[in-house]
Amino acid sequence: MKALLQRVSRAKVTVDNQLVGEIGTGLLVFLGVDKDDTPAITEKLLQKVLSYRIFADEAGKMNLGLKETQGGLLVVSQFTLSAETHKGLRPGFSSAAEPTKGELLYNHFLTSAKANHPQVASGQFGANMQVELINDGPVTFLLESK
Repeated sequence: MKALLQRVSRAKVTVDNQLVGEIGTGLLVFLGVDKDDTPAITEKLLQKVLSYRIFADEAGKMNLGLKETQGGLLVVSQFTLSAETHKGLRPGFSSAAEPTKGELLYNHFLTSAKANHPQVASGQFGANMQVELINDGPVTFLLESK
């Protein structure tokens, strides 16, 4: 499982010109599910996302996690994060979870996030989404479960 974290001033997701998720200051997380992922891996990655210290403390150092700042969390499914790109000029997706499993683990991540964090929004699994964001920094990190 992969989570691409972007520290944002604000972010939103629309589907068919309808707003489906929006946050102010916080984290936009693009979540990619691999075929070998499990609910346990999902839980571990979520805890890392919520605790990853990428927000500034009083001294301006990246010392605070999302739990401490109580910022928003916007989670967007992104199967292309599972692409194999090491050879050739076309991405391969054999390492990505099939859609049913991907949706199950994406929903597990969201349900668990909502149980562990007060402000959670999401995109729509499998939809053609338009994502708008203002990256704060810019600050972007790729977390992997492996």
